[in-house]
Amino acid sequence: MSIDLKQLKYFLAVAEEKSFSRAAERLHISQPPLSQQIMKLESELGVKLFARTTRTFELTVAGKALMAEASDLLGRMRMTIDTIRQIDRGEVGRLRVGIVGSAMWGPIPSLLEQFQTSFPRVTWTIHELGPTLQYEALRAKQIDVGFWREPRIDEDVLRQDHLRQELCFRENVCVAVNEHHPLAKADAIELTDIASEPLLTLALDKSSFPRYLIQCCVDAGFQPTIFQEATEPQTLLAMVGAGLGVTLLPETTSRIGWPGVVFVPIRTKPPSANLYITYTALDDAPVVRAFLNILNPPARAD
Repeated sequence: MSIDLKQLKYFLAVAEEKSFSRAAERLHISQPPLSQQIMKLESELGVKLFARTTRTFELTVAGKALMAEASDLLGRMRMTIDTIRQIDRGEVGRLRVGIVGSAMWGPIPSLLEQFQTSFPRVTWTIHELGPTLQYEALRAKQIDVGFWREPRIDEDVLRQDHLRQELCFRENVCVAVNEHHPLAKADAIELTDIASEPLLTLALDKSSFPRYLIQCCVDAGFQPTIFQEATEPQTLLAMVGAGLGVTLLPETTSRIGWPGVVFVPIRTKPPSANLYITYTALDDAPVVRAFLNILNPPARAD
C-alpha cells in the first residue's frame, strides 16, 4: 500500500468542499489530476470514499471515517513540522547550565531571565559545580554549557576535548576585609597591602581560580600566608566578618550585604575575575546556539 500525505490533503479538500471543481480551485490544480489522485487513493484502500450520482455528492461511511482520521493526521503532522522548526530555532528543548556559585551574584540570573522570556518553551536547570567538575560534565555531555572564571583554558586543551570557551563578562577581583580593619577606610588599595594579612581562600584543589589569585600575589611580589581554605565564598565572607583574615573575591560579590565586611577595590593591575562560557564544539545544538545568542555579542567577540 502506498498512500502519501498529498493524497490525503486532496481527499480532505474534496470532502470539505463537496465538489471536485471547488477543491481543485482551492488546491490551485486542474480537476483531472485531482480526480486521478482520489481514484488512486480509493484503489489503494480498496474502498469507495464518495457516493456519486448525477445529483448528489456524499461521503460514504468509509469516507467519513477517513475524513476524521486524515484531518487528525494532517493536523498532527503540521504540529510536528512546527515543533521541529521550533527545535531547530532553539525554541523548544532543554538546557543544562553549569555554574560556579559566585556567578549567581553577577549577571547570570538576568541572563537566565532574558533567555526564559525569549524562549519560554525551553526548560533549563542549574548545576552548581566547580570548574573541574564542570569540565568533566561537559566532556560527558551531562551539562550543555558551563560558566567559570579565570584563568582561561589553553586552546589546545579545549580543542583536544572538542570544547569551545568564550569570554562573556569582564570583572575584577577586590579585597574583602573586616569593617574594623584599617584598610576598610581606603577608597582603593594595592594588592601588596595585604601581604602580611592572613589570607582566606577558596579550596586550592577544587578550582584553578584561587590558584590563579595566589599566583597574582606572587607576581605582585609576595607569597601570601594562607590561613584557611573553604569551598564556598560565603564561608570566606563569614570568616572575614569574624575578623579571621582577608579574602580575594569577584567585585560582584559586594552586591550582597555581608555583615561586618567591606569590599575594597585594587588600584593597580587588579586580578581579573572574568567569566567564561564553555560548551561543546561537536554539536550545533540549537538550544545552546539560542542561549549563546542571548549573550552580549561585543563581549562574546573578545
